[in-house]
Amino acid sequence: MGKPTGFLDYQREESEALSPEERIKNYKEFHIPLSREKQQTQGARCMACGVPFCQSGMTIGGMVSGCPLNNLIPEWNDLIYRGNWEQAYNRLRKTNNFPEFTGRVCPALCEAACTCGVYDSPVTVKQNEYGIVEYAYEQGYAKPKIPPVRTGKKIAVVGSGPSGLAAADQLNQRGHLVTVFERSDRAGGLLMYGIPNMKLEKQIIDRRIDIMKQEGIVFETGKNVGENTDAAQLLNDYDIVILACGASAPRDIKAEGRDAKGIYFAVDFLASTTKSLLDGNLKDGTFISARGKNVVVIGGGDTGNDCVGTAVRHGAKSVLQLEIMPKLPDKRAENNPWPQWPKIRKTDYGQEEAARVYGSDPRSYQTTVKEFVKDKKGNLKELVLVKVEPVKDSETNRTVMTEVKGSEYTVPAELVLIAAGFLGSESYVTKAFGVETNERSNVKTPRDRYSTNVDKVFTCGDMHRGQSLVVWAIKEGRECAKEVDKALIGYTNL
Repeated sequence: MGKPTGFLDYQREESEALSPEERIKNYKEFHIPLSREKQQTQGARCMACGVPFCQSGMTIGGMVSGCPLNNLIPEWNDLIYRGNWEQAYNRLRKTNNFPEFTGRVCPALCEAACTCGVYDSPVTVKQNEYGIVEYAYEQGYAKPKIPPVRTGKKIAVVGSGPSGLAAADQLNQRGHLVTVFERSDRAGGLLMYGIPNMKLEKQIIDRRIDIMKQEGIVFETGKNVGENTDAAQLLNDYDIVILACGASAPRDIKAEGRDAKGIYFAVDFLASTTKSLLDGNLKDGTFISARGKNVVVIGGGDTGNDCVGTAVRHGAKSVLQLEIMPKLPDKRAENNPWPQWPKIRKTDYGQEEAARVYGSDPRSYQTTVKEFVKDKKGNLKELVLVKVEPVKDSETNRTVMTEVKGSEYTVPAELVLIAAGFLGSESYVTKAFGVETNERSNVKTPRDRYSTNVDKVFTCGDMHRGQSLVVWAIKEGRECAKEVDKALIGYTNL
């Protein structure tokens, strides 16, 4: 422990964000990193607890507390406090393949479990991680690590999201020959087209992909396995196939008028903006535009917030975000003690921006759509909304959100974005390989395993566990790689 009194001597200091008025002018990341000296001071706040909940990844109260990757957080906090940034990077990379991604988009489960946060502000773990990896690139020690020996075993990874990339990275370092197949025109999966550029600039992904290519991983883009690429051929050509295609089947909203023109799934809206931004700086007109429209986002999660922030940047006339659940408290409730994940209301960047541009928080709680109203040409023109309330079902003893009679009201809407989550893997992929799925449409495996019912076929990530966080996807990829390595070699040291 570098500074035993650091948590008493120093206050939490975060990177400064550009004002909403300034940052909505473009699609760039908008936080100004702390200086290296200030970041070292933040590392000094780590208490090096006897029980470091920050890195535990335990399930407490039905939710995960601490980092699922079990990052060695106290160790690298101490190392950056001492100014040993290269060793801090080495320790960080032992557990996390892509700290440049998690340091930007992870909701920081580690900080919610930080002992400093019991009576004071938690350590800036996420920003320390960001500082470590970016300094590593700046100094040149985040460089390719080419495996000295090759096993000759060939592995196909289908999907280049965080789980597929993590599995590919681990298995390549073990010496296997890895090829990643991606159906889109760019590698990265949801990192590339599911997360807006202002949260994760795409050159950051390309930077890591370039290193992985230099390390020997082959990337095949535009290869949609199950459609333009034969699944049987992959099984014939490779020793192992890993399915890491994500939970990409979006949950729909069933209401009268659903066929109106102007209703899109959030992932299609976000992907179209990112692709147009990368291809031609949004000048090609190929994206789903919110400019001058009354926009309604259905869904209160991270994806819904990303839609809000993107619509604001497009120049939407208004933005309304619907959340079916009640508003969460601003502070922990008594039945939600530390180190449980805090079930509190979070105002994210998109909501902050919408509030500044349109004058009020865009969220409407306990609200859902009852009807999509079309004009004579079939275009969406307004929504009939209804309030809902939690009611306990006497038969199942479950709480369900039930319509409040007489609470209907109408709002104008020319564009609706459905961000209601995902139901599981897409059926054309699972059918192509003949793998079994469970009741949630996720690929079925034995408990705590990654092997499917089909010989040589493994799975990981959202396709396996359902829609989740990037940090969980990386964890899944790493664990799957262990099982694959053992199946190929007979043992694993991953």
